[in-house]
Amino acid sequence: MAVTGPDFISLQVRDLDASQRFYEHYLGLVRSPAGPPHAVVFATEPIAFAVRDLVPGTDLDAVAQPGLGVALWFHASGVQDIHDALAADGHPIVAAPIDGPFGRTFTFADPDGYHVTLHDRA
Repeated sequence: MAVTGPDFISLQVRDLDASQRFYEHYLGLVRSPAGPPHAVVFATEPIAFAVRDLVPGTDLDAVAQPGLGVALWFHASGVQDIHDALAADGHPIVAAPIDGPFGRTFTFADPDGYHVTLHDRA
């Protein structure tokens, strides 16, 4: 037996509806018809991405930054435009856009404080 790689990624969030709206509005993600009632699964490829209600006992307010130590990167087109929209609406930009080995790249904090990096080179 062997693990073949990540197959599903989800973030626990404080407000499921607000997180869904954020990821749809700023990143252009589209909700998949699949998924349980306590989660929003997006139609991302090749790995499914979701936001879900907090698991009982999880307190995101008890940590300075949820997901500390985990790097979550998404490939995207229009990275600079996404950055500009987030910044214009006052969302935290953790690392300003740069041109590097992964193309145009920047990191933002989502509504729960998770750091998400976008890059445009596949």
